[in-house]
Amino acid sequence: MNIKALTLGLLSISFMACAQNDNTIDTLEEDYSHEVIIDNIEIPWGLDFFEDGSFLATSKEGQIYYHKNGTTTKVADVPNVYNRGQGGLMDVKIHPDYPQKPWIYFTHASTQGDEDGGHTALVKADFIDGKLSNMETLYKASPNTTKGQHFGSRLEFDKDGYLYMSIGERGEREVNPQDISRDAGKIYRFNDDGSVPEDNPFYTDGNAKKAIYSYGHRNPQGMEIHPESGEIWVHEHGPRGGDEINIIKKGANYGWPVISYGINYNGTEFTDQTSQPGMEQPFYYWVPSIAPSGMTFVTSDKYPELKGNILAGSLKFQYLEHLVINENGVQKREKLLNKVGRVRSVKQGTDGFIYVGIEGVGVVKMLPKS
Repeated sequence: MNIKALTLGLLSISFMACAQNDNTIDTLEEDYSHEVIIDNIEIPWGLDFFEDGSFLATSKEGQIYYHKNGTTTKVADVPNVYNRGQGGLMDVKIHPDYPQKPWIYFTHASTQGDEDGGHTALVKADFIDGKLSNMETLYKASPNTTKGQHFGSRLEFDKDGYLYMSIGERGEREVNPQDISRDAGKIYRFNDDGSVPEDNPFYTDGNAKKAIYSYGHRNPQGMEIHPESGEIWVHEHGPRGGDEINIIKKGANYGWPVISYGINYNGTEFTDQTSQPGMEQPFYYWVPSIAPSGMTFVTSDKYPELKGNILAGSLKFQYLEHLVINENGVQKREKLLNKVGRVRSVKQGTDGFIYVGIEGVGVVKMLPKS
């Protein structure tokens, strides 16, 4: 048995660059309760909040909903949504200067393009008085493919007003993630109007996609700005094992599929490398895979026992994961809302409560412990 197989079998690897100390997880003696806020969204993919506590939610099938004062209304059926496999309407993000800039952004698997199938697109629209208008495609990855996996996609603004978007490698690991001339398997950075910042790392490379900010990713479905450092954090799906949390750096290569802590779904290996010069190590990795989706940092005083830590959804095991973190990595893991369903999205609202999108349930509010 080689070193990597031993790692997967015994979960024993530990070194500073990866901060992988212990992959055991605790189940709470007394779990959190929750209240269903929206019950008519089958797959609530994305959530984002306005300052008044109202919020937008996306449905994978292609609809955008607005919830305010206890009432939920559908505000749009997004055109050209390629709702297949893991693709559909995905994340939504409100401009941080709203309503001065009354814009929202969303990502979806789009049928736009000459080829059959779809690929991830970034769209901007006006949202005024509860109504959506002036949809504009800012970026459309290419080429389309009929494969149904690894579209990404999450959105986040940094403290300087740049917009980040993730796109998965579309199930083509051998050609996309390590090639900066191709879309997919990347984190992208834009100005808020969709133009590309001239200080992007590959802007002057004539062969590169200029919007790329980092590469070597598999399928990032969690993205959040760290509330103190301002860094963009993502988590992404590994194969069988090797889900990762990564802190995004300008121009960095995150290694997929050259290095990985996972193996193929059939149990075979595709690489025996877990590190290479010039490739980033994850802040943390999961073995076994939890299939993470959605991510938020807890800053609210409503949950003092969670404050300062990460919440991430698990599609595979159907819970919300609490990761206790410090500068050395993840120190403890806990299951919250255990067996609640496939957790697709999680976001701390502007009212301080945690909201969770659960497949087959809807959008719920996690209630603080008394």
